[in-house]
Amino acid sequence: MAICLYNVAEINKRLGDQLRYTKFNNESLSLLGMGIMRMPQEGEGWDNPIIYDQSEEIIDYCMAQGINYYDTATIYYKGGSETFLGGALSKYPRDSFYVADKYNLEAEPDFRLQFQEQLERLKMDRIDFYLLHGISDGNVSEYLSNGCIEYFLEEKKNGRIKYLGFSFHGTPDSLRQIIPRHQWDFAMIQLNYYDWYHGCAKEQYELLAKNDIPIMVMEPVYGGKLAELTEEAKAILLEAEPNKSIASWALRFVMALPGVSVVLSGMSSLEQVKDNVATFDEYKELSENDKELLKKASTLLVKSIGALCTSCRYCSDCPKGLDIPDLLSAYNEYKAGGDWRLKRLKVLPKEKRPEACTRCGLCVHHCPQNLDIPKYIEEMVEKIKEI
Repeated sequence: MAICLYNVAEINKRLGDQLRYTKFNNESLSLLGMGIMRMPQEGEGWDNPIIYDQSEEIIDYCMAQGINYYDTATIYYKGGSETFLGGALSKYPRDSFYVADKYNLEAEPDFRLQFQEQLERLKMDRIDFYLLHGISDGNVSEYLSNGCIEYFLEEKKNGRIKYLGFSFHGTPDSLRQIIPRHQWDFAMIQLNYYDWYHGCAKEQYELLAKNDIPIMVMEPVYGGKLAELTEEAKAILLEAEPNKSIASWALRFVMALPGVSVVLSGMSSLEQVKDNVATFDEYKELSENDKELLKKASTLLVKSIGALCTSCRYCSDCPKGLDIPDLLSAYNEYKAGGDWRLKRLKVLPKEKRPEACTRCGLCVHHCPQNLDIPKYIEEMVEKIKEI
């Protein structure tokens, strides 16, 4: 285990000096939270292990900067995220941080077993913020009827769960089914300016706000897409704020929304952490003119991207072993830059190319963005024949 680089007493003295903190009941949560799903690792995809020394350095730096909210899940690195996080935080007093973890219906239907195994991997006796993971239109009924809510409420009484909520990737109609089902402590939704202006994030946010449900934000930078943008979209933002990162605009959009308790960022390098910490330290709200600029930039993004995949890798259990996020990345490259960009797929082994897809639809079932992945793959198959 790496040596603790930072003194906890010093960290606590900085509480309120760095970042911005929100009140959640009697808790003080750092508005910037750390998502443990895009850590430095040996290769792409959750089948490859986390590089512990680099990743622990990131966690230690986060703790030093006062970040006290850490989000993990069983499906991240197939349990490796929980094991890593538990070890990385074990050097710190348990009351100096908050851990969020999730029950994933498809990873292990037995909610009792999954919860117990999570505690064991984390090496903790409680999980502070516990969520039903990835509720969508296709699984909402099972989450609401399989008895997991009642079980987790019992564990809340037993002190092994502090707060119970859910993460959501469905339509507003499904959200309306969930909200009255229980007096939820919080909810996590995908919220960013792209989804606000071109999706249903605004409606979901307003539904939760209307029902006084605190909001945890995921994908504020849309899996990194809003840190890149197109050159034309970047130019709009850089002209207004030449010394600010493109990612900082996305974070500033969500951090000032009333009712937002935590903004999660899956930071995979110290450079990303430092940039995000600087954004939250400054806490410079967007003006109405700034929001109009973001709307223009996001509209340009819509025109340039064919499949707005966040590389969450929920689709990675492809029966044919296809690297779907990589294929969708190639699709977006070709849509933005021309058919010739698909040539790189020709060097892949035959069983890894788009034409190996059987159109089984399992990836669509798992996709939080509800992308019509077989449609994109079929388009690539036809285009590759022409080049």
